[in-house]
Amino acid sequence: MEFFLKLGIIPYFCFMSNGENIVKGRGAQLNVANRFDSQHHEMRDDLLNYCAMEGDEASNSKTVLIDTFPKSIVNKVTSPDLRMGFSLNPYQGCEHGCVYCYARNSHEYWGYSAGLDFEQKILVKRNSVDLLEKKLQSKRWEAAPIVLSGNTDCYQPIEKKLEITRQLLKTFLKYKHPVGIITKNALIQRDIDILKDLAADGLVHVHLSITSLDEKMRSLLEPRTASVKKRLETLEKLSAENIPVHVMMAPIIPAINSHEILPLVKAVAERGALGVGYTMVRLNGAIGGIFTDWIKKTMPDRAEKVLHQIAECHGGSLNDSQYGRRMKGEGNIAEQVEQQFTIARKKYLKDRTLMPLNCELHRESKDGQLKLF
Repeated sequence: MEFFLKLGIIPYFCFMSNGENIVKGRGAQLNVANRFDSQHHEMRDDLLNYCAMEGDEASNSKTVLIDTFPKSIVNKVTSPDLRMGFSLNPYQGCEHGCVYCYARNSHEYWGYSAGLDFEQKILVKRNSVDLLEKKLQSKRWEAAPIVLSGNTDCYQPIEKKLEITRQLLKTFLKYKHPVGIITKNALIQRDIDILKDLAADGLVHVHLSITSLDEKMRSLLEPRTASVKKRLETLEKLSAENIPVHVMMAPIIPAINSHEILPLVKAVAERGALGVGYTMVRLNGAIGGIFTDWIKKTMPDRAEKVLHQIAECHGGSLNDSQYGRRMKGEGNIAEQVEQQFTIARKKYLKDRTLMPLNCELHRESKDGQLKLF
């Protein structure tokens, strides 16, 4: 380390160039430069071997919570590819560490890296509940489903202590307002009591992310998420309480989980899922470099094959931002994936539907309150 300090280089983490040292318990293996920074330090490849940090030591790096107090909390979603009108994210950054996560790029807007910073520097929106209540009380607000975790997971590890998501759900229930939830954490089981009450009035959908049935692969792709076993258990428990659950197999990564479509749909159907969805992996912005670095360190034997097949789904590039195409991809591999999902839905999910969320109760509730004045 002294060698680098003399050169004026202060690396966040250092790795052996042969890939032997892996940051255990994290998805990203480095901090990439923030595209909005005018200056940044880069380490030359021929200097990397001078600095080696053991994987176990690196994995003990602390997660830092940063309190924020935004002026608004409900965001309008304008993308035509996403089936949500509004989203709410009580946390920015995500300790789950999914290496492919599209939300990584958003961390750069806060002045941090999309790499390890995204997993270790978590911004907590402390006034989320107050802002939501103010929004739902507004005379101008027209009831429409609001999705928790449109960007980062509302049930990431710190939620167990802070309970911001639980308080948000109580607020939705109080105002009889529809809410969707996207998560890959079994912690949602804690809130079954509230979810049952919301579901009784048609006010909640849960979208549970399950990308693989292979626990070893899950631990590499999504190091701090709930295990496969716990996610399947969560699906079963929510369904048993008549809480509608839709499963997202997202993303599909060729040569990593693309062969699991039929067995995974069968497994979730047996546990009560009302539907399944998917997206093809796309590695926009900083995520391309993060994913490439990760796969060459963790799966060097198949790295080139995976990267080549991802590019084949996006016109020869790891990136794709074209609306209408970016989520599903194009070409032979993308078509084969789509066909497998069509077969799986017909075989295992026939006649199952996810009913639309109820917006009328909030309108009736608001109308009744306004009449008091």
